[in-house]
Amino acid sequence: MPRHYALAIVIMAGFSGLRGNHARADEPQVYEVYAVRYAVLRGCPVSALVEGADRQRKIDLAMMFWVLKAANGRIILVDAGFYRPKTVQFYGPADFEQPGRALARLSIDPEQVTDLIITHMHSDHAEGADLFPKAQIWIQKTEYDQTVDASEKMASKDGRPLPDHVAALKTLKGQGRVHLVDGDAKEILPGVTVFTGGKHTFESQYVVVNTRSGRMVVASDNVYLYENLDKHVPIAVTLDAKANLAAQDRMRQLAAKPGMIIPGHDPEVFVKFPKPGNGVARLD
Repeated sequence: MPRHYALAIVIMAGFSGLRGNHARADEPQVYEVYAVRYAVLRGCPVSALVEGADRQRKIDLAMMFWVLKAANGRIILVDAGFYRPKTVQFYGPADFEQPGRALARLSIDPEQVTDLIITHMHSDHAEGADLFPKAQIWIQKTEYDQTVDASEKMASKDGRPLPDHVAALKTLKGQGRVHLVDGDAKEILPGVTVFTGGKHTFESQYVVVNTRSGRMVVASDNVYLYENLDKHVPIAVTLDAKANLAAQDRMRQLAAKPGMIIPGHDPEVFVKFPKPGNGVARLD
């Protein structure tokens, strides 16, 4: 082969490789997504979850958080569960495992968690924030400000300390680890966008994540059960029922398909997604 032809082939191969690398760099970040059940609340009234439901109906509520795992080593939690003894005593859960230890089922140590998205400031979703020592924490600014403000006013009025999980998050903010997200439809991390409007609390947020199967919505408590979606009924605990229904409609538009909206407490998640098992469901 003439030398100039061989050189041309080498050069073209080099450009082809560069184009290939550039294309891969431009591809959106995708994640494996898991639900991890760390406790069960036996006999919860469905009427506390689904507006207008029969008060006699009961459900064994799944207490869970979610893991978003990227190939580049980033590990994101959506919510962090509860773990302090008095909170555990308050809820009286069955099959309780401290959330940081529950991650071992996915061979993840708490120190490996890079980011934590807190959907709202209820203790069963936010209390475990200080279990993950290297995680950067993401929460809506309005949710944080109003919760802290209301807690401080109540503490001042009653002469009691702040709730432990509120005080802990204030401490973490003082350490520079809490990032306040200001508003709706914000891509806070590559391939991870948060949305507001569910109105479970002041400014509860839900998470849309890119997966190999398309966009998945981790609704957290903005949708308690599949029943909320199937019957188009708002959650029973909301500041605005119409806004909650509007958020459900938006989730349907955002998700790649209906089955990729994941409710916050439905034990059916672990039936629809039975693998790998042992209280872990791979969702993507």
